[in-house]
Amino acid sequence: MQQEDPFSGRPTHLTSSRLPGAKGWAAVLDGHRQRLRALDSLGEKAAQCGIRADKDRALVLVQEDEVSLLEATGGAWAALGDAIREFRRQLPVIPFETFGFSSEVEDPFEVDSAKLRRIGGGVEALAFVDAAHSVYKFFLFREGGEVGATFAFERGEGDLLNATAIPGSYRLLFEKLRLTHQFGIPTEIVGITPEGIVVAKQTFGRLLPEKTDMSGLAPDNLIPIPSRFLRADRDHPRLVFLDSVPWLVADTHDRNVVIDETGAWRIIDLVAAPLPPEWLGQMALFGDWVERARRDPRADVLAPANDDEL
Repeated sequence: MQQEDPFSGRPTHLTSSRLPGAKGWAAVLDGHRQRLRALDSLGEKAAQCGIRADKDRALVLVQEDEVSLLEATGGAWAALGDAIREFRRQLPVIPFETFGFSSEVEDPFEVDSAKLRRIGGGVEALAFVDAAHSVYKFFLFREGGEVGATFAFERGEGDLLNATAIPGSYRLLFEKLRLTHQFGIPTEIVGITPEGIVVAKQTFGRLLPEKTDMSGLAPDNLIPIPSRFLRADRDHPRLVFLDSVPWLVADTHDRNVVIDETGAWRIIDLVAAPLPPEWLGQMALFGDWVERARRDPRADVLAPANDDEL
């Protein structure tokens, strides 16, 4: 029988440390995809109505009643209203107080709520568990409208790319949580608070021993990037392919990996960004290695020489 999340009241496939079955895993992944498609559609429909914003915070928090009067004119405004309703189905707004916290105090996360107990956290998010031992993460937004973390890229010499972690956008956070679900611990998005705090849910896992060597983590899915091609200011930069697009993921240190109920290691958090295609096209050796790694995760830095060319 399908369970309901205690805070959103919506169906959930994640409870405690139990991993979802194949159908549940696929359903959660499809939810991530639908949410991203709905956000893209919302952005397109808003642009058609002349609504643009430097940050996507306004889009992810928009409510149906903000355009209800203009919808009656039909056309682009009616389409925008439909897009808002679809996105709200994919990302419901849940009052902050629903999670047992008070929005009236200066630091509501300073103490545990009546419903959640804090178990950890960092710069991006704070982690709590409920009575069923399910993990809830609260991703905090910044004053400028950014949330989470991503990478900014700069060209180095030759085929070297430099990656620096910077604050990200809501869309990139949704992509990151999708990546985490696909390559790490099962991860749902519960909703967003009216203030802009994204709440994600994960299955519970046991912490790894401190200073565990992470260099051999899942090399078939998380491909180590040769240092001659990339310098990143986060640990263990790796290559993954999301819908055939190459992404840089990093920060997979021992505090961001747990042991699931089967004894397997699973990533619970990371920093990620798609590799810039315009630069991969100009960096011949790096671009060639990425394409060979797509076919063989253990591809060498340099392609093997053709005997006819020797």
